[in-house]
Amino acid sequence: MPVYDFVCEKCKKTFTLNLKVSEYEKKAYRCPKCNSKKVTQQITSFQTITSKKS
Repeated sequence: MPVYDFVCEKCKKTFTLNLKVSEYEKKAYRCPKCNSKKVTQQITSFQTITSKKS
């Protein structure tokens, strides 16, 4: 499941959510501190794990 980092525009709290792609597309996420819908996704790095086949 993808991990998304957000910052609340109202209270300025940063938080991380584990969301399914379908949940992310619905944009039904809120700040856990003040319950505001005014959140902005943060650009972060990510890591992938791949398998090597011979």
